[in-house]
Amino acid sequence: MTLRRREFIQSVSLASASLVSVSLPQSQSFLQAASASDFRFKYLLASCMYGYTDLNEILPEVAKVGASAIDIWPMVHGNQREQLDKIGEEKFASILKQNQIGLGCITQYKLGPFGLQDEMRLAQRFGCKTIVTGAKGPINLKGAELKQAVAKFIEELKPHLAVAEETGVTIAIENHAKNLIDSPDSLRYLAELSPSKHLRIAFAPYHLPQDEKALAGLLRDVIESLHVFYGWEHGNGCMTKLPKEEEILQMPGRGKLDFTPMVSVLKEHNYQGWTEIFMHPFPRGIPILETTSAVTTEINRSRAYLDKCLMNVS
Repeated sequence: MTLRRREFIQSVSLASASLVSVSLPQSQSFLQAASASDFRFKYLLASCMYGYTDLNEILPEVAKVGASAIDIWPMVHGNQREQLDKIGEEKFASILKQNQIGLGCITQYKLGPFGLQDEMRLAQRFGCKTIVTGAKGPINLKGAELKQAVAKFIEELKPHLAVAEETGVTIAIENHAKNLIDSPDSLRYLAELSPSKHLRIAFAPYHLPQDEKALAGLLRDVIESLHVFYGWEHGNGCMTKLPKEEEILQMPGRGKLDFTPMVSVLKEHNYQGWTEIFMHPFPRGIPILETTSAVTTEINRSRAYLDKCLMNVS
């Protein structure tokens, strides 16, 4: 039965999920070795899930969704990166410390992969090890032409990878629609050809065919290069205005996609990178739900779903 908007918002506001605070010491290796039986998601909270909400209101939510760090987004999706510039690095560091969290990632599609050098140095000052962006190059290629284009992109990226290595930052390329890296094969080529551990993959199921077995197979193919895993499915999409109960189908556990096969791969390989529960609202720049508490509750609903998938994995 389709819920009316007011009833839907009320239902998600009343939903409950266990709240687990995660604390990771700065010295802990991003890819530390451990047994698969000990696998746990390492959650990262995307600031844009709250639209243009003030950082002071968002940062206390990080621990509430079981995350240890914030991923700050610039306009138009969020404006928390611009907020950092406005308040200054010292003040931003202070409120991170106050909330006992870290800056885990900066998402920067606006700057692109060839415009990140200053951003990587800023990330270094905060001990941030991850920047997510898209690739650059021709689109709609296949086969040998696609592999050649991915190789050319990587070659052009090498001066920027030198800065990534210098600053300890990993550039994670998302498989974004209408992008050089947007297909299963392009992800495989990126993983195969990457010359550096500082060039990795941000895996977005939303932008790929919604076949859980195929997604799990692809994830297994690129798992050694995986740095960010988005808990994000296509649902009914995010490019047009939809009733909220349809738009929210992008969230894990809301739509039809079974995440269990992908979670199985993550556990099998004891994936130690970030997991970010995610969706896009329409228009961009608004919170995914009307209140901060409702957004947090909805993220925790998906977190409970992913935890259930993990429990179902042998």
